[in-house]
Amino acid sequence: MTAALNAEAILADAHAQVDAIDPEAAHLRENLERLVASINANAAIGDEFLDVIHQEFVERTLHRLGGLKWMGDHPEIGEEVIDSPVFLTGLPRSGTTAFQYLFDRDRRYRAIRTWEAESPLPPPGVDPESAARRKGGQASSLDARLPAGFEALHLIDLDGPQECHHFLEQGYAAAGYHNLMDVRDYFDYLVEDLDFTAAYRIHKRQLQLLQWRMPRRPWALKYPNHVLAMDEILRVYPDARFVMTHRDPAQIVASIAKLTCTLRGVRANVAPDPHEVGRQMVHFIQRHIDRIMQFTGGPDADRVVHVDYYQMLDEPTAVMEAVHRGLGIDSPEDVRTAMAEWHRDNPKGARGANPYALEQFGLTGDAVAEQFSDYMRRFDIPRESAGLAR
Repeated sequence: MTAALNAEAILADAHAQVDAIDPEAAHLRENLERLVASINANAAIGDEFLDVIHQEFVERTLHRLGGLKWMGDHPEIGEEVIDSPVFLTGLPRSGTTAFQYLFDRDRRYRAIRTWEAESPLPPPGVDPESAARRKGGQASSLDARLPAGFEALHLIDLDGPQECHHFLEQGYAAAGYHNLMDVRDYFDYLVEDLDFTAAYRIHKRQLQLLQWRMPRRPWALKYPNHVLAMDEILRVYPDARFVMTHRDPAQIVASIAKLTCTLRGVRANVAPDPHEVGRQMVHFIQRHIDRIMQFTGGPDADRVVHVDYYQMLDEPTAVMEAVHRGLGIDSPEDVRTAMAEWHRDNPKGARGANPYALEQFGLTGDAVAEQFSDYMRRFDIPRESAGLAR
C-alpha cells in the first residue's frame, strides 16, 4: 500500500501539542482535506518526504493554534489596529519581490521578516530576546530546505522582507502550494470555493500578534497571490491599498514554470514534466489575470496603484515617487536615497543567472501573449524585449 498524507493525523498531532480552544477547526478542515487529497493524487511525493510535509502542515497548524491561545490569554491583542496596510502584489514573477525589497527601504512601513514568517511565536513584543534565538535557529534550516541555486531564482534573506505565504498556510489557503507540489485540484478549489475571508482573518490575527507591544507602523504585505482575493482582503482590511506590478505575461509564464519545476523537483519521486508544468502554469496565471481584470474593472479599482516592471528596473526612484503619490504620501529624501542605494547594490542577476525560455515548457511567446492580450492592452504591457529596450 502506497504511503499517503492524512488530514486527520495532521490535525491530531497539532492539537495534541497545544491546549487551545479551536473554533476554526471545522471550518478549515475541508481546505486541508482538499489539499492533502490533491497531493496524494497528483504530486508524486517521494516516501522520504511525506513525513517532512506532514510535519510542515503540523507546524503551520501549531502556529495558528498558538496564535489562538495567545489571543485567548490576552484578549487585548484582538484590539490591535492594523491601520492602512499596503498589499504589494501582481502576477507571480512580475517583479513583486524586487519591488518589495525596494519598498522595504521605506522606514515608515513594517514588513514581515523571513524569520518571523518561519517562527512567528512568541510575539516579539513579549520576548524581544527570542528574536535572536529564532534567527539563529532558522539560518541553517532555511539553507537546508532551499534547492541549490535558489537565490538566483528568488530573493530571500533571513532578516529580509518575506511574503505572506506562511500566514495563509495557517488556513491551508496558499495558492503557492501549487508551485511547491502538483496540487491542480486543490488550486481550482482554492480559486472557486475556498473562503478567503476566513483565511485573511487568520492572516490579520498573525499581524496583530507581531504588532502587539511593538511600535506601530503600517504594514507592507507582499504576496503575488493576493490578487486572487482582493475583494476578501477589503472585507478584513477595509482601508487597505494595493500596489500591483505588471510584466509581459509570456515572460511570467516561462519564469513561473522554471521556478515550479525547480521546487517540485525537490520532493517528487519523478522529475516534473516541463510541458505539463507549462500547461498548468498558463492556467495558473490565467486565473490570476481573471481576478485582476475583474477587480480593476470594478468599484474599488482606485484602490490599486500600478507599476510598470520595466520602468521599475530603469527608474526605481521615479517609480516609487509615483507609488507614494498614488498612496497619498510624500517621498522623503532619505527614503529615496535608501531605495536608490539598494537598487544600485542589487542589480538584476546579482545573485546568479536564471535562464529560461517558454519553448522548454512546450509553449510559444506569441500564443501566450495572444491568450492574455486583453490584460496587456488594459495595462499597456509590452513584450519583454520591447520593455527592456524601452
